[in-house]
Amino acid sequence: MTRLPLQYLSLLSIHRRLLQYFSTTIASHHRHTMGYTTLWKRLSPTQLNIAIQTFSLISIFFEGYDQGVMGGVNASPRYVTEVGIGLPDGTVTDEVHQGGIVSVYYVGCIAGCFAGGWLADRIGRINGLFIGAILSLIGGILQAAAQSSDFMIVARVVTGLGTGALTGITPVLVSETSTASHRGGFLGYVFIANYLGIAVAYWIYFGMSFLDNGNSDVQWRFLLAFQCFPALLLVLGIKLLPDSPRYLASVGRLDDARGVLEHVRGGSDDAAKRAAVEHEFLEIAAVAKKSQKSSPLQFARILAGRGGEHGSHLGRRAWLCLLLQIMGSWTGITAVTAYAPVLLSAAGYDPLTQNGLTGGLSTVGIVGTIISAQIVDRLGRRTCLMGGSLSLFIVNLVAACVYEGARLHPERSASFAPAAVTMLFLFNICYAATWGTVAFLIPTEIWSSDMRAQGNGFGITGWAIGVGWTVLVNPIMFKHLENRTYFLFAGLNLLWIPVVYLFYPETANRSLESIDVLFSTDSPFHWAMERAYREHGDILADRNTPTGYATKSGSDLGVTEESLHSERV
Repeated sequence: MTRLPLQYLSLLSIHRRLLQYFSTTIASHHRHTMGYTTLWKRLSPTQLNIAIQTFSLISIFFEGYDQGVMGGVNASPRYVTEVGIGLPDGTVTDEVHQGGIVSVYYVGCIAGCFAGGWLADRIGRINGLFIGAILSLIGGILQAAAQSSDFMIVARVVTGLGTGALTGITPVLVSETSTASHRGGFLGYVFIANYLGIAVAYWIYFGMSFLDNGNSDVQWRFLLAFQCFPALLLVLGIKLLPDSPRYLASVGRLDDARGVLEHVRGGSDDAAKRAAVEHEFLEIAAVAKKSQKSSPLQFARILAGRGGEHGSHLGRRAWLCLLLQIMGSWTGITAVTAYAPVLLSAAGYDPLTQNGLTGGLSTVGIVGTIISAQIVDRLGRRTCLMGGSLSLFIVNLVAACVYEGARLHPERSASFAPAAVTMLFLFNICYAATWGTVAFLIPTEIWSSDMRAQGNGFGITGWAIGVGWTVLVNPIMFKHLENRTYFLFAGLNLLWIPVVYLFYPETANRSLESIDVLFSTDSPFHWAMERAYREHGDILADRNTPTGYATKSGSDLGVTEESLHSERV
């Protein structure tokens, strides 16, 4: 037998020790990571729900802040010269270039919501949010360090990718961990953070504008750097949360799904609550049996009406999500938000008062969102949307008449000013209480668990298209129509009422699994969807439906309590 030289034996010994060291290190890291990501098990159900809500608030706060921050940044003279879009006094001479830097962010959002949604359906909601938070943090750092226009454009795209992922996945996580009776209210409270982010961005700009009379690099760089704070909190803390039970079931992890569901619902000592949780879990497991992972380009097939199984009507769902957000943008919200200073100036207010009232308009949306959280589950999604459109029709009509009076009688503009301001505030409250929440809620409810995050991307895409479109044409409309633009918005809001009535189903107080039945009919009208729900809405009691969920004979398709019990054992 050949003997190895002594130096080879020494090398083998060192190699074994290195392998042992790395194995020990990896095992230790795995134990620490597992301990970190399972800390949620130590929380009570109430604490766990608060934690989910808190990190969801932080995520949406980032989106709101980044949405509102560029208004203050564009008003900074040092930024204007840094990116080469104007003069040292802050006058913008290249509006197209300025608009391009702002709007390229929404292109990133569209890509981010689909890519992030696809990842979230593949690797989990929490991992998707973690990646989105990392991109958001990197984008925020790059924006704050921008040295040129090209630098800024790249930074805005990166931030858009992260924001799109966060905005697309967060509502899905909230929707999937909430009960059917509180789903809308919980998401309403989360979207308080959207208006809070917009308001914080404005008030920071307002405060920083007094630094060197606004002629300071610190002003705009701090505004952009501040968004890194919520992004960093997400990176450090989002892994503390469990993944959605519906995602876990969709990838076959039924035991984990049951564990998370029981923990987040609580009520282990209450027989009625235990029975409700068991019923919810059986529904989740039943639908999970049909889960099929989609491709990254599935959205194109869906829009063309060729995606999914026959009878699932995914194309209809996608267009409903897209159009809902576009309609929301054309209620007039972008005009009120972007042109509030101009409108207040036309009402006769001095610059300082204009700035204060503009900040108030950004902040009052929080009040509307609180109202939304109280009514969206009680009144239903359809009532909120149609009632909101009617309210916004009236507000737009009155605002148009008030501004018309001020335009025709400029000597009396001061007397019209209070009414004009009241209409602006009422508009923000009415929008936030209805469309501002429901338009983001419905896209998280009408998709199955295996593609809910990616499906929600159609809603975010509609939002990006609607906001980008209206921001682009608002200056043209106000230039040619002036205050009469509000008559146009009033008419559009009136038009949205029959559109919602005819084509949008009611999803309030219905489980996410049973909502799928609404789209089992070939008819696009809401009364046909309601008829389908009445006939087949109990997916555990009736398996002979177009969606193939249940059989009245109770034959086992792998989701009976006995089969689930044996699987757990």
